[in-house]
Amino acid sequence: MSSDLRLEPVTPANLDAALALRVRPEQERLVSPVVKSLAEAYVHGDTAWPRLIFDGERTVGFVMAFFDITFHPDKAGDRPRSGLWRLLVDADRQGGGYGRFAVEQVCAEVRRRGGTRVTVTYVPGPDGPAEFYARLGFRPTGETSGDDAVAELELELEPELA
Repeated sequence: MSSDLRLEPVTPANLDAALALRVRPEQERLVSPVVKSLAEAYVHGDTAWPRLIFDGERTVGFVMAFFDITFHPDKAGDRPRSGLWRLLVDADRQGGGYGRFAVEQVCAEVRRRGGTRVTVTYVPGPDGPAEFYARLGFRPTGETSGDDAVAELELELEPELA
Protein backbone atom coordinates (compact mmCIF):
# COMPACT_ATOMS: atom_id res chain seq x y z
CA MET A 1 0.00 0.00 0.00
CA SER A 2 1.42 3.35 -1.00
CA SER A 3 0.89 6.77 0.49
CA ASP A 4 -1.07 7.73 -2.65
CA LEU A 5 -4.39 6.24 -1.55
CA ARG A 6 -7.50 8.06 -2.64
CA LEU A 7 -11.14 7.63 -3.56
CA GLU A 8 -12.35 8.81 -6.94
CA PRO A 9 -15.78 8.88 -8.58
CA VAL A 10 -16.55 6.24 -11.18
CA THR A 11 -16.21 7.87 -14.61
CA PRO A 12 -16.30 6.72 -18.24
CA ALA A 13 -12.49 6.66 -18.13
CA ASN A 14 -12.29 4.20 -15.20
CA LEU A 15 -15.53 2.24 -15.67
CA ASP A 16 -13.82 -0.82 -17.18
CA ALA A 17 -11.37 -0.96 -14.27
CA ALA A 18 -14.32 -0.77 -11.86
CA LEU A 19 -16.15 -3.60 -13.59
CA ALA A 20 -13.02 -5.78 -13.59
CA LEU A 21 -12.76 -5.80 -9.78
CA ARG A 22 -13.40 -9.24 -8.29
CA VAL A 23 -13.35 -10.74 -4.82
CA ARG A 24 -12.09 -14.26 -4.13
CA PRO A 25 -14.55 -16.96 -5.28
CA GLU A 26 -15.51 -17.90 -1.71
CA GLN A 27 -16.46 -14.25 -1.04
CA GLU A 28 -18.84 -13.86 -3.99
CA ARG A 29 -21.88 -14.64 -1.82
CA LEU A 30 -20.86 -11.88 0.61
CA VAL A 31 -20.81 -8.83 -1.68
CA SER A 32 -22.60 -7.83 -4.85
CA PRO A 33 -20.52 -7.19 -7.96
CA VAL A 34 -19.65 -3.62 -8.87
CA VAL A 35 -22.05 -3.66 -11.82
CA LYS A 36 -25.02 -4.18 -9.45
CA SER A 37 -23.76 -1.45 -7.14
CA LEU A 38 -23.48 1.00 -10.03
CA ALA A 39 -27.01 0.15 -11.16
CA GLU A 40 -28.27 0.79 -7.61
CA ALA A 41 -26.31 4.05 -7.47
CA TYR A 42 -27.98 5.14 -10.69
CA VAL A 43 -31.44 4.31 -9.36
CA HIS A 44 -30.86 5.93 -5.95
CA GLY A 45 -29.29 9.13 -7.29
CA ASP A 46 -27.99 11.50 -4.64
CA THR A 47 -28.43 8.95 -1.85
CA ALA A 48 -25.61 6.76 -3.23
CA TRP A 49 -21.92 7.72 -3.22
CA PRO A 50 -19.96 5.19 -5.34
CA ARG A 51 -16.16 5.53 -5.38
CA LEU A 52 -13.17 3.60 -6.61
CA ILE A 53 -10.23 3.00 -4.30
CA PHE A 54 -6.93 3.87 -5.94
CA ASP A 55 -3.39 3.10 -4.83
CA GLY A 56 -1.34 5.30 -7.10
CA GLU A 57 -2.67 4.62 -10.58
CA ARG A 58 -3.97 1.14 -9.75
CA THR A 59 -7.65 0.53 -9.02
CA VAL A 60 -7.72 -1.74 -5.96
CA GLY A 61 -11.33 -1.65 -4.81
CA PHE A 62 -14.77 -0.14 -4.74
CA VAL A 63 -16.78 1.43 -1.95
CA MET A 64 -20.30 2.84 -1.97
CA ALA A 65 -21.78 4.90 0.82
CA PHE A 66 -25.34 6.05 1.35
CA PHE A 67 -26.45 9.28 2.97
CA ASP A 68 -29.54 10.09 5.02
CA ILE A 69 -31.90 7.54 3.58
CA THR A 70 -35.60 8.12 3.96
CA PHE A 71 -36.91 7.68 7.46
CA HIS A 72 -40.25 8.12 9.16
CA PRO A 73 -40.10 10.50 12.13
CA ASP A 74 -43.51 9.27 13.29
CA LYS A 75 -42.18 5.72 13.58
CA ALA A 76 -40.62 4.96 16.97
CA GLY A 77 -36.87 4.53 16.79
CA ASP A 78 -36.64 5.47 13.11
CA ARG A 79 -33.92 7.97 12.23
CA PRO A 80 -31.93 9.03 9.21
CA ARG A 81 -28.97 6.80 8.48
CA SER A 82 -25.77 7.16 6.55
CA GLY A 83 -23.04 4.66 6.06
CA LEU A 84 -21.35 1.93 4.16
CA TRP A 85 -23.45 0.23 1.51
CA ARG A 86 -20.79 -1.80 -0.32
CA LEU A 87 -17.11 -2.55 0.09
CA LEU A 88 -15.10 -4.67 -2.29
CA VAL A 89 -11.32 -5.00 -2.38
CA ASP A 90 -9.90 -6.83 -5.40
CA ALA A 91 -8.91 -10.44 -4.62
CA ASP A 92 -5.19 -9.90 -5.14
CA ARG A 93 -5.12 -6.72 -3.03
CA GLN A 94 -6.91 -7.86 0.13
CA GLY A 95 -5.16 -7.56 3.46
CA GLY A 96 -3.28 -4.42 2.47
CA GLY A 97 -5.31 -1.87 4.45
CA TYR A 98 -7.46 -0.75 1.52
CA GLY A 99 -10.74 -1.71 3.19
CA ARG A 100 -9.81 0.16 6.36
CA PHE A 101 -8.84 3.20 4.30
CA ALA A 102 -12.17 3.13 2.43
CA VAL A 103 -14.19 2.84 5.65
CA GLU A 104 -12.22 5.73 7.19
CA GLN A 105 -12.97 7.85 4.12
CA VAL A 106 -16.68 7.04 4.28
CA CYS A 107 -16.66 7.99 7.98
CA ALA A 108 -14.97 11.27 7.13
CA GLU A 109 -17.58 12.00 4.46
CA VAL A 110 -20.45 11.19 6.84
CA ARG A 111 -18.88 13.52 9.40
CA ARG A 112 -18.37 16.22 6.74
CA ARG A 113 -22.08 16.00 5.95
CA GLY A 114 -22.98 16.45 9.61
CA GLY A 115 -23.51 12.81 10.56
CA THR A 116 -22.51 11.31 13.89
CA ARG A 117 -23.09 7.62 13.18
CA VAL A 118 -22.10 5.23 10.40
CA THR A 119 -24.22 2.19 9.64
CA VAL A 120 -23.13 -0.95 7.80
CA THR A 121 -24.97 -4.10 6.79
CA TYR A 122 -23.18 -7.34 6.08
CA VAL A 123 -23.72 -11.06 5.60
CA PRO A 124 -23.31 -12.68 9.02
CA GLY A 125 -21.46 -15.93 9.54
CA PRO A 126 -17.99 -17.36 9.99
CA ASP A 127 -16.73 -16.23 6.56
CA GLY A 128 -18.39 -12.81 6.70
CA PRO A 129 -16.81 -9.43 7.49
CA ALA A 130 -18.17 -9.06 11.05
CA GLU A 131 -14.69 -9.24 12.62
CA PHE A 132 -13.30 -6.68 10.17
CA TYR A 133 -16.03 -4.19 11.08
CA ALA A 134 -15.69 -4.96 14.80
CA ARG A 135 -11.95 -4.15 14.65
CA LEU A 136 -12.91 -0.76 13.19
CA GLY A 137 -15.28 -0.08 16.09
CA PHE A 138 -18.66 -1.09 14.62
CA ARG A 139 -21.04 -2.70 17.08
CA PRO A 140 -24.00 -4.93 16.12
CA THR A 141 -27.37 -3.29 16.71
CA GLY A 142 -29.34 -6.53 16.84
CA GLU A 143 -31.30 -5.38 13.80
CA THR A 144 -31.37 -7.04 10.42
CA SER A 145 -31.89 -5.70 6.93
CA GLY A 146 -33.24 -8.62 4.95
CA ASP A 147 -30.78 -11.40 5.79
CA ASP A 148 -27.96 -8.96 6.61
CA ALA A 149 -26.77 -7.98 10.08
CA VAL A 150 -26.65 -4.27 10.97
CA ALA A 151 -23.82 -2.63 12.90
CA GLU A 152 -23.11 0.99 13.77
CA LEU A 153 -20.14 3.13 14.63
CA GLU A 154 -20.55 6.29 16.67
CA LEU A 155 -18.25 8.96 15.25
CA GLU A 156 -16.13 10.97 17.59
CA LEU A 157 -16.11 14.73 17.22
CA GLU A 158 -13.21 16.20 15.32
CA PRO A 159 -10.52 17.26 17.82
CA GLU A 160 -11.05 20.96 17.08
CA LEU A 161 -14.79 20.52 17.78
CA ALA A 162 -14.44 18.60 21.05
